[in-house]
Order: sequence, then structure tokens, then C-alpha cells
Amino acid sequence: MLVLSADEVRKAVPMRTAIDAVRDAFRELAAGHFVLPPRQIFGDGAVLVMSAYHSPTGTAVVKKIGIALDQVPAIRATVIWTGGGEQLVADGSSITTLRTGAVVGVATDLLAPADATRLTVIGTGAQAPDQVRAVLAVRPITDVTLTGRSADRATALAQTLAAEFPDVRFTPTTDIEASIANPNIICCATSSSTPLFEADALPPEVHINAIGAFRPTMRELPRTLFTNSTTVVDQREAALEESGEIIDAVDAGLLGTQDLIELGPALSNPPHPVGRTIFKSVGIGCQDWAIAAALAGAKTRS
Repeated sequence: MLVLSADEVRKAVPMRTAIDAVRDAFRELAAGHFVLPPRQIFGDGAVLVMSAYHSPTGTAVVKKIGIALDQVPAIRATVIWTGGGEQLVADGSSITTLRTGAVVGVATDLLAPADATRLTVIGTGAQAPDQVRAVLAVRPITDVTLTGRSADRATALAQTLAAEFPDVRFTPTTDIEASIANPNIICCATSSSTPLFEADALPPEVHINAIGAFRPTMRELPRTLFTNSTTVVDQREAALEESGEIIDAVDAGLLGTQDLIELGPALSNPPHPVGRTIFKSVGIGCQDWAIAAALAGAKTRS
């Protein structure tokens, strides 16, 4: 049994590799090659169990997640991957942030303007760095605004990322409204239970990734945003069951379930949106499988 730490996960699977792996996994999902049981939820969302089985290879992944939003880190997880008589156990927290960043990279590459240079990230927690890394991997971003409730945390994150990307300007702020006035891309990575902004505060053309809200009671986006936007989700069934924003907009009659475009099929038949685009992800098991399979492959080659 191979056991991998967070650092070993990062060294084995850089962001560009993760994006390619997750993109391929969503194509496999669209082709019907995954079995994805519903996410199991215990303790009112304090413990989650996710799994995925890839039929063509006979490989599977199981992830156990413990969530405590009042602690740092808020997410603690373990991933187990099995296949071909081998078993891999890896730090699940790093895989979670990496695969969440990677799917945002896939969606941004699909939906955002090719010449996008301005990114705003709302949220300065554990998910934020990989949101930045993913978008920078697929778009020529030169300016990043990091928006959080704590000026100190936003500043610390800006300093860390500036050391990693010296050619990009990072601006920390606590002013959400100012930070969303003129970006090409926005990433929302918070645990908010109420919308972070009003739809009218956004530019008329902008791509938005929303990955923070993963419970029906959580919301990062206002319901009115969905009325005149192209909305892509990781999986329709998961979004309708777990995404507070999607559930709220559908219940309000502002979004039809038929209007939700799944990411996998969209990779082969891209939408041609005009104006605002939204990618809403709650996270599904094939993403974890993609990173774990990439890990297993990297360790086999080494």
C-alpha cells in the first residue's frame, strides 16, 4: 500500500496535469464510463463520503471528508484508490483543493474569454490558492484581486501567491463590490449562506465560478443572476440536490432544470454564450478519481 502526504500529492500532480486529468474524467463521465453513487452525508454535513468506479479500468476511489467550518483547516480528508491489485492512500485535503481548482480550470477554459486578464477571487481560505493556480493555468491573467473578510488574511495570501507568480499583480481587499466591478473572471470560494453580491453589481460580460456552497442552505450567488446567464454544472443531479443557489433559483422559477448544462457533454458540444456565464460545482467523485489515478500513474512511472 502506497501512502502519500500532501506535499507528495502536489509534487506528483501539478495543476496543469490535474486540469488535463479532470477534463478527461468528465469526458469519460459523459460517455457513461463512471458509476457515481450519491454522496453520503452524516452529522448534518459534518462528515461526507464520496466514491466513484471507473468501469473501463476497474478502478475505484473512496474519499472520507470531515468538515468543520469554524476550524483551520476546515476540511480534513483521506482518499483511497484501488486498482489492479494496488492500493493508494493519500491526503484528501490536498486532493480536494487540487481537483476543485482543476475543474474550475476546465470550466474557465471552456467558458471564459480567451483574452481574459483580470481575475477576482472572493474567499481567502484553503480553496483560494488553487482557484488562482487553475485560472492562471488556462488564461493570460495579469491582475488578481483577492477579496476576504480579513484584510490580514487577504494580504498574507497575496504575498504567498506573488512569490509563486512574480509576473502577476495581486491586490488584497475587503471590498467585494469594488472587486467585482471590472473583472473578466470571478471565483467564489466561501462558506457563505447568503449571496455575496447583487447581480446588478457585476459587469455585463463576466465568467463566474462558484465552488464554495455545497449544501442546500448555502448560497454564494444571487438567484437573479441565473435569469440571463449560461449556467454549466458539474452534474445536474448533484447540483439539484446539493447546490443552494441552483435549488433556490429553480424554486423561485428563475431557472429551469433544462437550462442546466452538464460540463462533460459541453466539452464535446461547447455552448456559445453571450454575456455572463456561470460554472457551479458541488464536487463529484470522478474528480477525486482523476487526481488519484494521476497519482497512481506518476508513482508507477517513478
